Amino acid sequence: MVQAPSLQSLVVETLAHVPSLAHAVYGGIQDELKSRLEHHQLMAGWAKRRAHFSADFEASLSRLLHMAAEGKDPLARDRQLRSDLSLVDENQALKDVAIAHVINAVEETTRAELHQLGNFFGALRGIARPLKSDNPLRAAVFAHALARAIEGVDLDADGRYKLMRIASVPLARHLQPLYTLLCRELRQAQLSGMLQSHGAAVQESDLRMRQFKALNLPQAPNTTLDEVALLLDAITRPAGLDTLAKGMSTAASPRLGPGSPGSAKGGDLLSRLYDQILADTSLQPQLKVLMGRLQVAIVRLSRNDITLLKRQDHPTWLLLNRIAAHGAGFNAADDAGLKEFLQVVDQAIQPLIAAEQPAASQFQQALAQVEQHIREQAEQRGQRSAVALERMDREQQRQDWQRVLREQLQHQLDDAGAGKLMRRFLLGPWVEVIAQAMVQFGRESEQAVTYVDLVDGLLHSVQPHADEPARQVLRGRLPVMVQALERGMDSIALPPLQRQAFMNELMRQHGRVLRGLPADETATVEGAGRRPALTPEEVLQQLLAERESQLPSRWAHERVDRGQLPTVPIGLFAEERSPDARVALQDWINGMEIGNWYHLFVQSEWVTAQITWISESRQLFLFISQLPDDRHSLTRGALEQLVVNGLITLLEPEPLLQRAIGTLMQDLEQQR
Repeated sequence: MVQAPSLQSLVVETLAHVPSLAHAVYGGIQDELKSRLEHHQLMAGWAKRRAHFSADFEASLSRLLHMAAEGKDPLARDRQLRSDLSLVDENQALKDVAIAHVINAVEETTRAELHQLGNFFGALRGIARPLKSDNPLRAAVFAHALARAIEGVDLDADGRYKLMRIASVPLARHLQPLYTLLCRELRQAQLSGMLQSHGAAVQESDLRMRQFKALNLPQAPNTTLDEVALLLDAITRPAGLDTLAKGMSTAASPRLGPGSPGSAKGGDLLSRLYDQILADTSLQPQLKVLMGRLQVAIVRLSRNDITLLKRQDHPTWLLLNRIAAHGAGFNAADDAGLKEFLQVVDQAIQPLIAAEQPAASQFQQALAQVEQHIREQAEQRGQRSAVALERMDREQQRQDWQRVLREQLQHQLDDAGAGKLMRRFLLGPWVEVIAQAMVQFGRESEQAVTYVDLVDGLLHSVQPHADEPARQVLRGRLPVMVQALERGMDSIALPPLQRQAFMNELMRQHGRVLRGLPADETATVEGAGRRPALTPEEVLQQLLAERESQLPSRWAHERVDRGQLPTVPIGLFAEERSPDARVALQDWINGMEIGNWYHLFVQSEWVTAQITWISESRQLFLFISQLPDDRHSLTRGALEQLVVNGLITLLEPEPLLQRAIGTLMQDLEQQR
């Protein structure tokens, strides 16, 4: 008697095909690289490791499949080992994009076979709605093994990405017959009934992220409330008041009275629209209860506010959209964050429900209250990592701050006539001291401001002090100045020889100034190096001729627009790389707000996460999933890679109202 297939038997059979699969992928890469001249830049790196590729791929894939045979998830991640501050930069994002591309290529080629296998493994585990992760032979397992094998190739991130794309074709082509063989065994074992029963369950869309279109493509306009009203009017016009009476007799939801403005059309439209809102399957059940209570207030508002059914940006609809979008980010009904959110929403809508004639301004206030809670709740979740991430963000600005500091100091030193040693010290080590303080404590921190102000004090201390009282004041300031200099040099661990050389020279110059002499003895030598004294009339003319500096103290007073600094170019953008597409991409990222929930493919897996922190420069973003310890910090460049490759989108890309309008239009079209 032939033993029925099992998870272990299918995985073990797949293991037997791993060597031939690795050899086939190797051959496909070789053929593609040789046949196309545009791949010549990949050949050098590939040639160094190609002899090891098959063995690396085979070993990586076998290890994952052995874990699957033991009943473990081969791609399970140890979240305890994940650092809160692990940064997803452009290189990591490119790797994620490459893995997602391989997964998509395999799934597109073997969709039917993967569907059957997924149902089988889901049935073995007693799961009515099998997910991709229930399949130990899913495309992601092979994609991850391929990525680990290609990591050994001596190429940069972009080169590995291109090599992954090349390898995806032979991998998908040779996985298809393997999957077909496994499905044939399932059919021969007469398991088709089990497959069909599970296949009938509603599946999570395989394309939920990959259908995210490039931002430069024109989008079809959404249906408006006016269009719905016109269609509803066309359908209900013959029935007239009969339809209204029928609506008034139904107690499921409030209806407009016959005396209300536009009651025949407006009342029926509002009732039908709200029915669609409450029937939305993606809306949290607890939120449906609150929105059901809020319906009374909305009906009262419609009696006096004719813009309610005209404007989709009315505060009422914005409030419902925001509540639904945020609620979608919680999976568990007993989530503490969801419970807190429900309490806030309940408190916000109480005045609306109690009001006999609520106004749009009250809905706007409720929206502001909900928005404030969402932001505060998100910031609280990200607070643990915020301090370190802020410093990480400032670290990325170090070189730009140093450049600006040197530029400004250059002009200041030219005007001050500082000596060579002073110039070298201030333009070199002291610039590093100021930048280090900005990175460590903040650009406008007390430490950074102290070191900036010390420049003026240091330059003033080596200027001639004509009278004894002025020299006494300087003598009192020098110990504090020297201590600040020592602290600054300690902060960058300035080598002892450099430190001592500068301090000795500074001490010598101060000694001369305190004796009433110029700091630099060459200033007393007659000749070309000495500037003759000016008469009072000449001093006045010089002052009148000088103009106010056009280079203010930028590091102390001006906010550096880091968003305008050069960034890493996007190698995977739209093929045309049009300026309009680039602008649309930046607008999309600039529109990301703290508190919003997103689906994104990060560190080689799909996650649902909320933005809890955005750096001042908008160059770093912190995402936290439903699990508080599952944190992902992404650079702006990494986000750009994800956006243009369809690997990130809003959790609810279409607002609740728009979904309700769409379903209502479908119902009305069927009634025509």
